[in-house]
Amino acid sequence: MVSLSKVAFVTFGVFQGANAWGVLGHATVAYVAQHYISPEAASWAKQVLNDTSDSYLASIASWADNYRLTAAGKWSAPLHYIDAMDDPPTSCNLDYERDCPEEGCSISAIANYTLRAGNSQLSTAQTAEALKFLVHFIGDLAQPLHDENYEVGGNGIAVTFNNYSDNLHSDWDTYMPAMLVGGSSLADAKGWAGSLVDEISSGAYKKQAKKWTKGDDISNTIKTASRWASEANALVCTVVMPDGAAALQTGDLYPGYYNSAIGTIELQIARAGYRLANWLDQIYKKKVAKQHKPGKSDKGPRDAAPEPEFVRGSLESRQLSRANLVRAAMGGSCCKSEGREHSH
Repeated sequence: MVSLSKVAFVTFGVFQGANAWGVLGHATVAYVAQHYISPEAASWAKQVLNDTSDSYLASIASWADNYRLTAAGKWSAPLHYIDAMDDPPTSCNLDYERDCPEEGCSISAIANYTLRAGNSQLSTAQTAEALKFLVHFIGDLAQPLHDENYEVGGNGIAVTFNNYSDNLHSDWDTYMPAMLVGGSSLADAKGWAGSLVDEISSGAYKKQAKKWTKGDDISNTIKTASRWASEANALVCTVVMPDGAAALQTGDLYPGYYNSAIGTIELQIARAGYRLANWLDQIYKKKVAKQHKPGKSDKGPRDAAPEPEFVRGSLESRQLSRANLVRAAMGGSCCKSEGREHSH
């Protein structure tokens, strides 16, 4: 376990801003996926992304976070999470029909961009956008507080971690992973991914890894992604806040709470990466490869691709959940990591 210095820790927090899982977590998910993806699907992704480096997925893993903070990408902010209207720690449950609003959510986004990634009518740029969103949203779905409505996914739960005042969501997204790994670079993420791959291939995760993708099917994305989200949401009651939010506000979350949670964070990162690889494999095998069989004629220029199913207009004009109203006031952010203060 590597601990960041006080100065590095604060700098890392400011640098990360509001990125879900943090740049570190999302890149690690991508590196795990790169290890397990098939050579054929990897070649396709590299071509689409115009990147033949050994970080072709990791380097774009946080693109969706950066995009949603732009004026052009503000419409995509609600797609980073789904608000389970449950009651932790008494009850944790997620229902797609109940919890995914009109403006969309992470599950509907994964469904939409899975279709778009495998659509031969899209341009290379549009396919690249779909891949960028998928790499990110499948990572988002594995973070338990991205599948929870309570206190805006934990953003409203003020806590102290390692002598700094912040909120529970940002600790799960950024500060606890940073405490474990000790940095936020692609090299740090690659090293973390390597240790997780070892656990999947021959360590603690070996016996359970095959179950992680059992039943995953790109032809039934809503069902598959809902299962992933429900699995993560259940952790809100068992790991994130098993004794309720108030119990987390009576002292420093480090080291006791951190020690109880960090294993789950690693598990969720590993699961997301393993599932992402299988998901991209399925898109390539079931959609892309069939559309580009040897000898299949090229019918000329592609037709204009359809726009995403999500309206890119103002969210204020539609009915939002309580949590989304709060997020709108936060500038469309799914999480807040900035503004940490030292607790004396």
